[in-house]
Amino acid sequence: MSSDLLHIGHRSFSSRLLVGTGKYRDFQETRAAIEAAGAEIVTVALRRVNLGQHADQENLLDYLPQDRFTILPNTAGCHTAEEAVRTCRLARELGDWTLVKLEVIGDPQTLFPDMRETFRAAETLIAEGFEVMVYSTDDPVACKQFADLGCVAVMPLAAPIGSGLGIRNPYNLRIILEQATVPILVDAGVGTASDVAVAMELGCDGVLLNTAIAGARNPILMAEAMRLGVEAGRRAFLAGRMPRKLYANASSPSEGLFF
Repeated sequence: MSSDLLHIGHRSFSSRLLVGTGKYRDFQETRAAIEAAGAEIVTVALRRVNLGQHADQENLLDYLPQDRFTILPNTAGCHTAEEAVRTCRLARELGDWTLVKLEVIGDPQTLFPDMRETFRAAETLIAEGFEVMVYSTDDPVACKQFADLGCVAVMPLAAPIGSGLGIRNPYNLRIILEQATVPILVDAGVGTASDVAVAMELGCDGVLLNTAIAGARNPILMAEAMRLGVEAGRRAFLAGRMPRKLYANASSPSEGLFF
């Protein structure tokens, strides 16, 4: 499996599990969970976490060195294209980060994305040289349009952010995957390792999550479970599952019996 890499833009990664940094007790627990998850890409809400913009506060980068982790600034908390673009520009100025996760929230209760504002922000950011990984609804048409626009990865939701409901619409995901020309990563809504395994068995290129680990009773143990779920699901997808059948099919054939 060492050659089965995740390619995003011009970058390659051995881990297909991307994790967030919110909702942990402290930065020490954040680092321990990320280590247990085996994640290489770590997404950070630039408007909520100190990455050096506040010299008088503890800096997350002291716990997540950039020679080991790829920092993925995200636009969490942004509700307009202008806010999202401004946040990404700040990320570029602050850490020379150009690989960004774009999300523009349209509804405060469901945290579903505002697709019109997301498209507006994506167009601007791509034109300015950013590599955009975009949070989207699970609409196959919209996901294809994001890829055609130039996003380096499209990340349809499995369920509302932080809900832990798991994959609600595997059929849309299958269509999205059939049409995919860039990596497709499930983003938001998974609750446990079986949800992650299902996403990978469907053929998703990866999973991005946060609350499912940070909100567990034992975040470190859950992070390990998520890593194993991604690995098992990916192997099952590559192996190719047996065909589904309505009736039984004996493991041992009835022909050629010895007696």
